[in-house]
Amino acid sequence: MARKLVINKTAHETRVALQENGHISELYIERSCDLGIVGNIYKGRVIRVLPGMQAAFVDIGLDKAAFLYVADVFDEMEAVVDYIDGRSDTSEPDSTETENGETEVEQPLPPIETLLDEGQDILVQVAKEPLGTKGARISSHISLPGRHLVYMPTIDHIGISRRIENPEEKERLREIVERIRPPHSGFIVRTAAEGKSEEELRADMNYLAELWCDIDQHQSSMSVPALVHSDLDVTSKVLRDILTEDIKDIVVDSQEEHDKILKFLSTYMPNLQCNIQLYTDDIPLFDMCGLEIEIARALERKVWLKSGGYIIIEQTEALTAIDVNTGRYVGKRNQEDTILKTNLEAVKEIAYQVRLRNIGGLIIIDFIDMEKELHRDQVHGSLEEALKGDKNKTNILKISELGLVEMTRKRVRESIGRTLCEPCPYCDGTGYIKSRTTMAFEIFRKLQREARNLPGYRINLQVHPDVATLLYDEERCIIDEIELQFQKQITVISRPNFHMEQYVIGDG
Repeated sequence: MARKLVINKTAHETRVALQENGHISELYIERSCDLGIVGNIYKGRVIRVLPGMQAAFVDIGLDKAAFLYVADVFDEMEAVVDYIDGRSDTSEPDSTETENGETEVEQPLPPIETLLDEGQDILVQVAKEPLGTKGARISSHISLPGRHLVYMPTIDHIGISRRIENPEEKERLREIVERIRPPHSGFIVRTAAEGKSEEELRADMNYLAELWCDIDQHQSSMSVPALVHSDLDVTSKVLRDILTEDIKDIVVDSQEEHDKILKFLSTYMPNLQCNIQLYTDDIPLFDMCGLEIEIARALERKVWLKSGGYIIIEQTEALTAIDVNTGRYVGKRNQEDTILKTNLEAVKEIAYQVRLRNIGGLIIIDFIDMEKELHRDQVHGSLEEALKGDKNKTNILKISELGLVEMTRKRVRESIGRTLCEPCPYCDGTGYIKSRTTMAFEIFRKLQREARNLPGYRINLQVHPDVATLLYDEERCIIDEIELQFQKQITVISRPNFHMEQYVIGDG
């Protein structure tokens, strides 16, 4: 599979696209006015402890208080050793397993009121960006990602990426890390560590240990709230976390970014063979690669399939609903085959769109109803296979008899839609506004209530031009009836700057 990184850098924005077989599979955007905070370490203050929720709110200097769950509280007297994996959008994309390859039985957590007090200072790291109306999710279990390892200074634990499948290699890596790690410290061995020597792992470990020492010393003299440590910028983060030997090309349109990439690779990945190209043509880089069209498509509600079917993607606060339809596709044999083919084609597009749009949380997929259990199993298996390449953890339940699939996908940052868009000022995000006819009848009812109380002979009615047209033409007879009833003249005034649902009734 051909993979390439395309990097567009301007004074106000950096966009990094991972291309697979000529199409965007992942898109990272960082704007100077809205820098990401995942991975940043803050010295904060507990402002409220909520025993009923087993959580606390912590002031870390942002607009909204950050949310700290009890499992993410580091107890210095008795450290919680269960590792909650995945504290960053790109810091550690690989899930991990315990030393015997099985899931550990969770131990009861102590009440949060025994761990935290209001007014207490605490060192925390941002695990999830603020999403919608929610503040950032934070943890006091610090994790510092390197190229091959993730260092966890507060957890005595060794984990190995599940994506390293060779048992002998996993045991080799575990033995090396166990032997060279500092006492009572934790490390996650990343996928990029596969095949690496002890010297390379030791260099990564020493760098991370020194970084933590600097952070720990620095935070002790800082006031609260304060930013103690910032994670890398988006380009360096992507290079650190997803750049592997199968990515052969990096194309960048900024000389400054080009030089930074060369320096980063020479420092951290000197043996990596990668062609780094500085793009200097007049045509914008993303236009040249056809990426702007794909990004625009990723913002659309309806996505067409090649067969003529389509999927509808609706994001809400609680979940994302995806609806599959046959559309223009009528098939060639029978209805069951048509439905199966549409669903199988939709599976590939859904997996692609979920990853590209970075849709997380609860996802409900409404496939076209399939009568045969064999077909339902086939679609479910295809969905699991299509999502194997997704670095974000997914959990998929079986297809119900109604054709619904419930799945979850790890969410640590906003989707592309919420990053690049904002609620419509007309409909406030609902997707609907009142029709012209509805507005006309609403105005008539308002006139019936208020006309007799308005002084003077003339009533001025200011409305949107489309509503004005309806009142002048199709509904003119009702205006005439109201004029006759109240013995007043109604003048309809068109206001192009009005919202469709806006109107003003006043005396002349």
